[in-house]
Amino acid sequence: MKTFRHFHWALAGLLLFGLMQDPLQAQGPIRIRIGSVAPKDSLWHDVLKYLKQDWETISGGQVNVRIYEGGKLGDEAEMVKMVQARRIEAVGLSSVGLSRVDPSVACLQVPMMLRSYQEYDYVLERIGPRLEQALEAKGFKLLHWADAGWVRTFAKGPVRVPDDLRKAKLFTSAGDPESERLYKEFGFQVYSLSMADMIPSLQTGMINAINIPPLYALMNEAYRLVPNMTDVKWTPLAAGTVIDLRVWNSLPESFRAPMLEAARRAGDRFRDAIRKMGEDSILEMEKRGLKVLKPNDAEMDAWQREAEKTYPQLRGRYTPADLFDEVLRLRDAFRESAAENTIGRPAAK
Repeated sequence: MKTFRHFHWALAGLLLFGLMQDPLQAQGPIRIRIGSVAPKDSLWHDVLKYLKQDWETISGGQVNVRIYEGGKLGDEAEMVKMVQARRIEAVGLSSVGLSRVDPSVACLQVPMMLRSYQEYDYVLERIGPRLEQALEAKGFKLLHWADAGWVRTFAKGPVRVPDDLRKAKLFTSAGDPESERLYKEFGFQVYSLSMADMIPSLQTGMINAINIPPLYALMNEAYRLVPNMTDVKWTPLAAGTVIDLRVWNSLPESFRAPMLEAARRAGDRFRDAIRKMGEDSILEMEKRGLKVLKPNDAEMDAWQREAEKTYPQLRGRYTPADLFDEVLRLRDAFRESAAENTIGRPAAK
């Protein structure tokens, strides 16, 4: 019995000692796996590589980051499910994927609501914290915002006005039934497919029109299959990297603030370059045969009217009504301020 008591206290001591140990030392390096559809060595991939480098430095090697780029783990919807199932810890997403985590993010993607990066930056700076809170409520911590570029229409034949696009077979991303329903309600023929199926479906003729940022069309060479681009800035495609909130909260508190700062710094680092490359990519594709269709004033008005006609249906269905209203209010405030600042200013020569 005495021997058993000695064993009991020795075991209790070992357990207590184990609980007092640094859990990082007890468990080894913390593994953070990040999935992304960004092509290897693209600027979006570079953002994640800088995040990896900084996080491993900040943690003294106790956090180990592995990046799965180029859609190796599937499309955005699939990777969101993988995070929720704890199969990976983080994922880089466009607003398409982010809005599937929470529809509030879709307030940034209302067609032709915004017309410049200046407007977009003004709105995001003020509404971003609310969107981050909405994502956290769904179990995701936003590490940084990023840009994917202005969405434009690429089609096999010329698309000058909305009715031309209605005649096309238009790609829409799978896993978003509400967007698919809205497209159909407005008379568009849409085919819901994964991003991995987009190019094969263009090749077979299942679809013949897509709405994507030009830089992405250059990288995956989609423009060769849909060589007509309508020069209408449909919406700035927001993006960002999120991490499972459970994983984030399990990190040592001393790591979190500098790691978050490093992630935001990585997101800011390539913003201007991504925006410039987005526009430069159009010139590059033109050299390779892309036809850029620039709408005249009447055609541009037709696109704007078509976009605004959708707003009553988008408000409250596509994105929460209060956020839709707030984006509209912020946009108008920016435009009013910009107009006031130009009063009395000499015209540019």
